[in-house]
Amino acid sequence: MLFSEIYSSYFNAAAAILAEAVRHTLTTGRLEEIIREKAFAESVLSLPAALRSDWPLLEPDLTTPLRHAPSMPLTLLQKRWMKSLLLDPRIALFDPDGSGLEDVEPLFRPSDIVRFDQYLDGDPYTDPAYIAVFRLLLTALREERLVRLRHTGGDGKQWDCVCLPRRIEYSEKDGKFRLLASGHENSWYVNIARIHSCLLLGPADLAEFREPERHLEDLVFLLWDERNALERVLLHFSHFEKETVRLGDREYQVTLRYEIADETELLIRVLSFGPMLRVTAPQRFIRLIRERLEQQV
Repeated sequence: MLFSEIYSSYFNAAAAILAEAVRHTLTTGRLEEIIREKAFAESVLSLPAALRSDWPLLEPDLTTPLRHAPSMPLTLLQKRWMKSLLLDPRIALFDPDGSGLEDVEPLFRPSDIVRFDQYLDGDPYTDPAYIAVFRLLLTALREERLVRLRHTGGDGKQWDCVCLPRRIEYSEKDGKFRLLASGHENSWYVNIARIHSCLLLGPADLAEFREPERHLEDLVFLLWDERNALERVLLHFSHFEKETVRLGDREYQVTLRYEIADETELLIRVLSFGPMLRVTAPQRFIRLIRERLEQQV
């Protein structure tokens, strides 16, 4: 573990308490409020005592010998981790601020990671035209502005439209970003790599544009926890809304809620677990599994 959620919470709570004490605004009520916000409920019993005795930084009258509010500088390990993340061309699309990390050696580089379960025709993340379109779409999303898009559809035809960007989604299997856009009557997906030009227009009147409908389905499967299958499934499907029920010593039932548009990608992920996983519903998904297996045979 590079970072500890528990200890980071304690340190941030302690820093906030001492900062209030430096400003002479700390009261018993405020101390308890800070702990509830930044740590854990039971910390009300341990953290103030630690500040008074283990770390003699807080006096009984809630003042502190410190003259300056404490800061939380990043460790070298944290900086190296952040530098590694900023080298990812997908993260670079969001134009993050990397100031202060110029001379830091990354913990690892993108070339150190080999992906064996991803298509090879992913988006051109480093292409200047792709980056420009992506960032214009981000601006439109943040400012709720309309855009005029010229793009190639799945049928190969050229399309020109004015739409309201709703959200950007990423498919890890495909290695591609797509835009969910709304018109006055319907919503649709556009692969960002297929957008040839994007022009920012004025603010949108949200009442004039149709709210995207979510087409959700529940996938139910039985899981046998062999070779760490349960941990791998929970990690692999961590971004899905799900419910896991234990049925026996090593048997679990998992229910995932997914978008119909993501069904093909989900199918590939499910098949990657082999005999450790058996789908029980819906019947349409079971048919898709059978068809895919027959094609492979």
